[in-house]
Amino acid sequence: MTFGTTPRDAAQVRQVRQDTDPVWRRTPTGAIGLGTGVVVLAVGLLVGRADVALLGVPLVLGAAWTGRPGAPGARVATRETTVRLTTADGPVVPGTLAAVLEVDPPGEAETLQVRVAAPGHRTVDLVVAAAPRRLDLRLATVRTGPQPTFVADARGYGPGGATAEDPIRVGAPESLVLPATMPLGRVPLPSRLRGLTGPHVSRRLGDGGDLRDVHPFTPGDRLRRIDWRTTARRSPDLDELYVRRTYSTAEATTILVLDSRDDVGPDLRTWRGHGARRIDEPTSLDLARHAAASVAKAVVDAGDRVGLEDLGRRRRPLPAAGGRRQLRRLQHGLAMTSPLGSPQRRLRPPQLPADAIVYLFSTLLDDESLHLVRTWREEGHRVVVVDTLPAVRPVAEEHLRIAWRVTSMERDDRIAQMAAEGVLVVPWTGTERSRARARFEAKVRADERHHAAPVRLSGTTGAHR
Repeated sequence: MTFGTTPRDAAQVRQVRQDTDPVWRRTPTGAIGLGTGVVVLAVGLLVGRADVALLGVPLVLGAAWTGRPGAPGARVATRETTVRLTTADGPVVPGTLAAVLEVDPPGEAETLQVRVAAPGHRTVDLVVAAAPRRLDLRLATVRTGPQPTFVADARGYGPGGATAEDPIRVGAPESLVLPATMPLGRVPLPSRLRGLTGPHVSRRLGDGGDLRDVHPFTPGDRLRRIDWRTTARRSPDLDELYVRRTYSTAEATTILVLDSRDDVGPDLRTWRGHGARRIDEPTSLDLARHAAASVAKAVVDAGDRVGLEDLGRRRRPLPAAGGRRQLRRLQHGLAMTSPLGSPQRRLRPPQLPADAIVYLFSTLLDDESLHLVRTWREEGHRVVVVDTLPAVRPVAEEHLRIAWRVTSMERDDRIAQMAAEGVLVVPWTGTERSRARARFEAKVRADERHHAAPVRLSGTTGAHR
């Protein structure tokens, strides 16, 4: 069974159909069956073979049955197939598209054909017995942000497939695909830690788990800190009390800076804004969203605070906070980022919290990223640059090859300057997430070996544990 006519939207079908127009039409299947039956019956009669003639009788009777006054196709059906395609209920799974297809065929239908398509994916056809059905649609995608979803065609068939109704097409609304995350190992921390509580051990006195020393009791010490064994050993008459002093804990603040001023793919021909990008290839912004979400998850899992800043839009940034709720906010904020007009130079870099580490996710295609990195380093921030430019495919056009060669050399010079100034540059390219994770962790380990410096706290110095 195939869709013999061009599908129309459900609203369009209801608008153009009049009360006297047939919803059901005869298909070539009925005509072929009738013609075959007549030929077989005639051949059997001509050659005097009753057994051959009897083979054509069922075909002729079937065609006559479907053409009876009460059969679909001989009259206007009571109603048409009802098709609804809505967004799936429940929590949104990052990296997936989900929808619900509800089909309710009329009583005249014997079978039902459903065809579901999605951009960049294979079309799926399903033929089932006519009955109200609810189908859950789900697929994985490497693209993030607002994405087109499913398009469904439905058509009912009468007995034997001799008649069929006009196909009806419905489309699901655009869906917001959240960036998926993958587990990372250790992530770089800022050179200074702030706060009185957190997951990291500092060199400052306070409430913590690591023992610093045993000290005589002084005003301000808590009674629960008294070490009675040491007191009994050093002062049997209890003339003096001794307390256990510990190191306090501190937290790290991470700011994710997403460069959404451009969104380019592996095909150079699409960089000029012409031509469609492949739906199965992630763009630079897709890679940036995925990398930023992964870093955010690692920071949240470590108990630290993380915030988000978008270079492409002049809007209030997402302030740094911790917890799973903050991670969901970050994923939604990352999915909503998109290029807005022509890239504009910022008069000043975004204002960041003091003693925060900065992760810049950029394609490094202009000098703006180098200017921002230098400004942040002058302010005392530690900066990690994540290169999100996808692997560019070679092209046949000579002018595009020359343009890309010049652009890539300028880009390599920026990366070399950042590395010479002590900035950690991590590539995040390719479609295989395991390779991106391995490159990230290898770069972090190398940076820790060659730039091992003590973590400083506000006003004090010490080693980070």
